[in-house]
Amino acid sequence: MGDNNRNFDVIVIGSGISGGWAAKEFTEKGLKTLVLERGKDVKHVKDYPTTNMMPWEFEHRGEIPYEIQKENPVVSRCYAFREDAMHFMVKDTDHPYVQEKPFDWIRGYQVGGKSLLWARQTQRWSEYDFEGPARDGYAVDWPIRYKDLAPWYSYTEKFAGISGNKDGLDILPDGDFLPPLELSCVENYFKDVVAKNYPDRHVIYGRCAHLTKPNQIHFDQGRAQCQKRNICQRGCPFGGYFSSNASTIPWAEKTGNLTLRPDAVVQSVIYDDKKGKATGVRVVDAKTNAVTEYFARVIFVNAAALNTNLILLNSTSSRFPNGLGNDNGYLGKFVAFHNYRARISAMYDGFKDSKTDGRSHTSAYLPRFRNVKKQETDFLRGYAAGFSGGRYNQTNYDGFGEALKNNIDKPELGPWRVGSHMMGETIPKETNMVSLDAAKKDAWGMPLLKVNIDYDENDEKMVKDFFEQMTEMYTRAGFTDIKTNDSKQAPGLDIHEMGGARMGHDPKTSILNKWNQVHACKNVFVTDGACMTSTSTQNPSLTYMALTARAADYAMAQMKKGEL
Repeated sequence: MGDNNRNFDVIVIGSGISGGWAAKEFTEKGLKTLVLERGKDVKHVKDYPTTNMMPWEFEHRGEIPYEIQKENPVVSRCYAFREDAMHFMVKDTDHPYVQEKPFDWIRGYQVGGKSLLWARQTQRWSEYDFEGPARDGYAVDWPIRYKDLAPWYSYTEKFAGISGNKDGLDILPDGDFLPPLELSCVENYFKDVVAKNYPDRHVIYGRCAHLTKPNQIHFDQGRAQCQKRNICQRGCPFGGYFSSNASTIPWAEKTGNLTLRPDAVVQSVIYDDKKGKATGVRVVDAKTNAVTEYFARVIFVNAAALNTNLILLNSTSSRFPNGLGNDNGYLGKFVAFHNYRARISAMYDGFKDSKTDGRSHTSAYLPRFRNVKKQETDFLRGYAAGFSGGRYNQTNYDGFGEALKNNIDKPELGPWRVGSHMMGETIPKETNMVSLDAAKKDAWGMPLLKVNIDYDENDEKMVKDFFEQMTEMYTRAGFTDIKTNDSKQAPGLDIHEMGGARMGHDPKTSILNKWNQVHACKNVFVTDGACMTSTSTQNPSLTYMALTARAADYAMAQMKKGEL
């Protein structure tokens, strides 16, 4: 490969939700952009092998064979690891890591990353979320506020296609929405009960990245209306939900400015001591182990939170002996996640005359109501909650012969079942960290990542409060057979790990500035989950998209000025 093929304006590491957005932004502005993806290529529609399969076409009817489960105890715990989508998920045996404390690291190594698998919930942050750390003194102050990100939320929402209602809540700002899908009758009932009894609590339609009524910008992407198939994790041939594969990557390819290289394991960012900046990246071919170096003026690291930390920690030089930008020793530290352990279920005896089962792509959603504007409880921060109501067909197997046949042929919808799960904010702590193993390496010569992340007393108090508050709300709604369940699942299964290269004002206490630039290396940007200073309670992907578009816009302005 000649030198001309190895020089670009921008290199983007990773092709998932944030990497795809970086690729779109740079290529459509005319910049020659290289996107490096460590996994295989996945082309929209063409590489969705199970997307149109019927249940009986799966050898195990969707279940994972015992042998595969036994070999992959971590990823087998993930809800999406089923026969129809396991080819989009990393097997434990292929990509080991070191668990100093139990941590379920769920990964998707392919073009599009986990954007093929995400749950598609897209709630904006509010001013209270960005102010949280400064208010209670934990972590460091966010260097941005809601007003800085609001226009970029709108920008990304319009392109991605977000379905939602205008709810008028300061705790969860409205966005630029497509029409909402309907909540089920029992979800609407619970919404009314909560509104009547709790003036500071709100049950709303969970905003989600589905094209309920596409606009021209979505047709221009080659996408079509969501068909409500509810098999999104297989890859959607209609592009009905947002993914890099259906949206940003094809958009970037149309410009003629994108070079996409799958099977490219990024080993490190190359730093030039004399120039005082990063000059490129070092890549190991996933199939041949051949090492190649690529060069660019600007580098965006979007490998997903923990892998971004791994790459930066492994990017050592005489200037940065402990990892790129790691002058303060905080790289890899202050990692946080969302606590999904707590769930509560119940039954409801009403709406027996309803003819639907309540199935939907989204659910009702309770924005955080604890410690939002002031400290009210004996724990810090708070939690949001999903809420869903549905029911299943029940079949009568009584009788013999024709009577049995007639009974089986006429299943009836059973009683309504409701459920809620907690999404709790965990506090970033220096002891919650990732680091590089000094001895163990993977098949491509990369040090294995050591993960040391755990719950704390604050998390336990939050779980207890969730159970108490939801039980009270369920009781007021007349729900019965209320059952609480603490799954005790390890961190990581939430798939919302964040931090390690956090944003902040001060280079002494943070890795990135308000533009997502590495403080000590201005031409390297981090806009995936690694950049997050705190986690809030919202699903994070929409915020990654907005941060990426904002940072790319700033980087291009700086390049024009000759500053980068």
